[in-house]
Amino acid sequence: MPRSTDARARGERIERLAAQWLTARGLTLEAANQHAKGGELDLVMRHGDTLVFVEVRHRADSRHGHPLETITAAKQRRLIRAARFYLARNRLSCPCRFDALAVTGTPPELDFEWVQGAFEAF
Repeated sequence: MPRSTDARARGERIERLAAQWLTARGLTLEAANQHAKGGELDLVMRHGDTLVFVEVRHRADSRHGHPLETITAAKQRRLIRAARFYLARNRLSCPCRFDALAVTGTPPELDFEWVQGAFEAF
């Protein structure tokens, strides 16, 4: 199996585990891997009345930096654009938030760091 397929499968597994972890903390999964103009939304969840766009970042370890360090300003702009497209496509008008979930380790030994309101759409 090619390496890119391995990485994709690993990413999908981490995102599934991330969704389960967030669900256990009161969020409800609305959608996963939503492709939209210029970007992809890893997880779209509900937290009460708020629609939450969750960017999941994984690293097996922190030798090359913390996973959250990879959410650059350019990445944030792509996520905001994708979220706006998602809202328009689904005709939604509701409070929204951008969260980041850093996942470190390898299954089954994973550590999660959840940053609510990691950045703002400006």
